[in-house]
Amino acid sequence: MSGQGRSGMRVGRGLLIGVTVLFFAVFLFAPLVVVFSSALQKGVGYYLAALADPETAAAVRLTLLTTCIAVPVNILFGLCAGWAIARYDFPGKSLLKTVIALPFSVSPVISGLLFVLVYGSGGLIGPWLEAHHIQVIFAVPGIILTTLFVTLPLAAHELIAVLEAQGKEEEEAAWTLGATGRQIFWKITLPKIKWGVFYGVILSTARAMGEFGAVSVVSGHIRGLTNTLPLHIEILYNQYDSVAAFAAATLLALAALATLAAKAVLERRTGLRKDHAAPGAAAAGGEEWTWA
Repeated sequence: MSGQGRSGMRVGRGLLIGVTVLFFAVFLFAPLVVVFSSALQKGVGYYLAALADPETAAAVRLTLLTTCIAVPVNILFGLCAGWAIARYDFPGKSLLKTVIALPFSVSPVISGLLFVLVYGSGGLIGPWLEAHHIQVIFAVPGIILTTLFVTLPLAAHELIAVLEAQGKEEEEAAWTLGATGRQIFWKITLPKIKWGVFYGVILSTARAMGEFGAVSVVSGHIRGLTNTLPLHIEILYNQYDSVAAFAAATLLALAALATLAAKAVLERRTGLRKDHAAPGAAAAGGEEWTWA
């Protein structure tokens, strides 16, 4: 390669790196600096007092409760859907994959409105729920249901892709050797897809904690009762208590940074496993199965 060609490549590489760094600085680093500097504008004492506010604490508890319910349910659904789609052929298989992706194509606000039209007082089953003293809309169950809906595809799509890529040859071999379905799942399938499960947990957690649109429609904005942390931040900001709003926002920012760190570590671990994996090790006898 000529010197002019190498010089052009260096210029292009430098330009790409510069654009990437500039994008990172403008869209990621600068907003984080603004959030934390604004939160500490009145001092550490005011910052800690804002976080200790009862309504902020209630919003944090509700956000954690919703996340702790939505994520395990999504992982369980993703495992079931992924197993069914990747391992079996049945009528409506393509339709099922399309339905799973539906929350991706529907606006979160529209998703919340759909739940209001179904579970609200004038909705499809709202009168029956009221007659049995069950409140879904403007209550915690509605928040959990909408969060489940908007986060549904995240774990499922990841697990479906991993299961389809892994194939089912080892599972079929184990079946011929007398393994039960439970043994096959715990000793062959789950170890092969565990990184996909962890990745689905990370994605679902990040979306569940930060969801705003759908939850805003069904929550009713009852302070201390049905406000998640994003909704509580909006209320504080609209009341011109920007320092308290940014203080609460730091919690979401820290959660986002923790999620990104976990994602980076996970991608590094999975990349290392792929790089160091010996092709055909299992087929060559490099892995031994014990069914006891």
